[in-house]
Amino acid sequence: MNTDLILQLYQAQVIEFGTFKLKTGVLSPFYLDLRVLVSHPQVLRAVAGEFARMLQPLKFDRLAAIPYAALPIGTAVALEMDRPLIYLRREVKTYGTGRPIEGEYHPGEVVVVLDDLIATGASKLEAISALTEARLIVRDIAVLIDREQGGVENLQRKGYRVHAPISLRGMIGALQDAGKLGAEQYRDVLEFLRGAEPR
Repeated sequence: MNTDLILQLYQAQVIEFGTFKLKTGVLSPFYLDLRVLVSHPQVLRAVAGEFARMLQPLKFDRLAAIPYAALPIGTAVALEMDRPLIYLRREVKTYGTGRPIEGEYHPGEVVVVLDDLIATGASKLEAISALTEARLIVRDIAVLIDREQGGVENLQRKGYRVHAPISLRGMIGALQDAGKLGAEQYRDVLEFLRGAEPR
């Protein structure tokens, strides 16, 4: 695990500790927000480098980013690897081209789905559905952080390969080792994760 990158992410406040209300209404002792990377070009470049190393061995024609957090990451990775990028629209417009996918692509091409992190995997399955509807082939999903909430296992059961260089447990372990996270906060996050694990 890339400890230097984890510390850069912490410095950029990608991960914060405290009490945060999630979309589900659940209270979490931490919050991950990779959208802030747009304000930290050096960290975004480091993230793109991490993705490039992860994607190098894979065979694919295009990258496919999921809005919104993965759009700047996808652009940075496309530039880093000199590979074409497409992205899904969150809302398909009723005017203009009305395309659900932006960018050039051809049916039968292999795309790697790119996102910032994975929790349950639901948004990845939605994206895969839209891409396969456009007759694109998806075998791999690449994210930076696995929140360890069953998403990797859900996608693997459906036959997809998931690539995630940073696990949440690994991240908080590295931060505790670096003196950025107290023992109590560390325990709180671990307890939260145990409660979030699929039964």
